[in-house]
Amino acid sequence: MRALSPRRVTGSLAVLALLLVAVLWMGIVAGPSPITVGQVSAALFGEAESGAAADIVLRVRLPRILLAALVGASLAVAGVLFQALLRNPLADPFVLGVSGGAAVGGIAALSLGATLGWGYAAVPPAAFAGALLTTVVLYAVAGRGGSVSGTNLLLTGVVFNAFASAAIVFLASLAGLTEGASIFLWLIGSLSAIRVDVAGWVALFLFAGLATALPLARNLNLLALGEESARQLGVDVGRQQRLLLLATSLMVGAAVAVAGLVGFVGLIIPHLLRLALGPDHRLLLPASALGGAAFLVACDTAARTLLGGRELPVGAITALAGGPLFLYLLRRHQHRAFAP
Repeated sequence: MRALSPRRVTGSLAVLALLLVAVLWMGIVAGPSPITVGQVSAALFGEAESGAAADIVLRVRLPRILLAALVGASLAVAGVLFQALLRNPLADPFVLGVSGGAAVGGIAALSLGATLGWGYAAVPPAAFAGALLTTVVLYAVAGRGGSVSGTNLLLTGVVFNAFASAAIVFLASLAGLTEGASIFLWLIGSLSAIRVDVAGWVALFLFAGLATALPLARNLNLLALGEESARQLGVDVGRQQRLLLLATSLMVGAAVAVAGLVGFVGLIIPHLLRLALGPDHRLLLPASALGGAAFLVACDTAARTLLGGRELPVGAITALAGGPLFLYLLRRHQHRAFAP
């Protein structure tokens, strides 16, 4: 592991922060309705508080790109933590079934909302409740002697994902045409329904997750050596696993609650940054937050602009961008593993 100096941390995070600012600016300017850089600046800095351009910037694009940044950062940080917990750099935030539980909750609200008199406002709380319930079940099944077995956690997640898929199919079959279209967008992942009222909750759980994980970054480095080695070096493995599992589940649940099942962010971004910056979690955690935010904002901008007036689900863009890249990284990982 390369030595981590303050200069290296500051420089790496500064580069990623500048990249995020550039992508955010691009996300505001780009779109089916042409807006100049001057109009954007006037709207952002209070020089033009009314007019069509100001309304598009302040009420449509700015809330959307900020929400995309929060969701991307949450999924990327969750990916780093899941990979540390499972000691597998190719693990994904969705692998443990937390996102599946959130999807079941959200889709239940979508498919049964008309019957029960619920509006779309019930979807995020229902999805978040599904994520929390899944976390409790995961810990109850995979927990053993106060700690969580990575293997048991992974196998439990696979089983729960299969159960969640069956539940999603059943709920979708009960839905009408309108609800079915909403379910389709949810399963692919979409930021088209801007929910400014829930963006604060996504930010809250993201910062709470970072505040929980960053003080434990050194211990995460030790966990990479194995649970027994970490215990011998003084790490309270069981307690920290519980804290990290809860923090990660809250971040994933909040992200899925507002954006649906956006894939590959929590897999690709941590792995790319681990290759570029090294595996030290003291740098990898904040770097993944910035990188994940920039990646999802860029993908959402592409989803809004590629087809002109029509919009693609952002999950389709992340899959198109992340799928081939994941296969390349997997093949590179295999070559290194079997190299003489």
